[in-house]
Amino acid sequence: MDETQTNAPGQRRRRLAWAAGLLAAGAVGGALFAIAMPAGADTTNSTSAAPSAASSGQARGSGGQRAGETLLTGTDAEKAKAAALQAVPGATVDRVETDADGAVYEAHVTKSDGTKATVKFDKDFAVTGVEEGNGMGAAPKASPTN
Repeated sequence: MDETQTNAPGQRRRRLAWAAGLLAAGAVGGALFAIAMPAGADTTNSTSAAPSAASSGQARGSGGQRAGETLLTGTDAEKAKAAALQAVPGATVDRVETDADGAVYEAHVTKSDGTKATVKFDKDFAVTGVEEGNGMGAAPKASPTN
């Protein structure tokens, strides 16, 4: 009998113990990652500082829009985004949708300084006003004259 045959059961146990240790370390690491993940989650769309939908009496859809508002898609979305960026240079468009407050369309944007604004449009995507904040009853900041 050679030496490799006599050590085979011991080596097998060591390999199994090593594999079990790696598996346990991976499970612990995965659990720690899962616990820490929400703490580092992106909060740019957080509404903690804004009034809740329940307090304002306005239900919000899954995309952040209120009841009676629908997200724009296709050509309408592209027109609204372009007009919003022209009205608020340097901003990032968060979403574009129909408006339940009198305008036909609106774009929610994050300005270059990190503050929020809502750009209002008519049916032809002409800007009718820019409101500071997320558009929930904020006073208009500027309204272009036609």
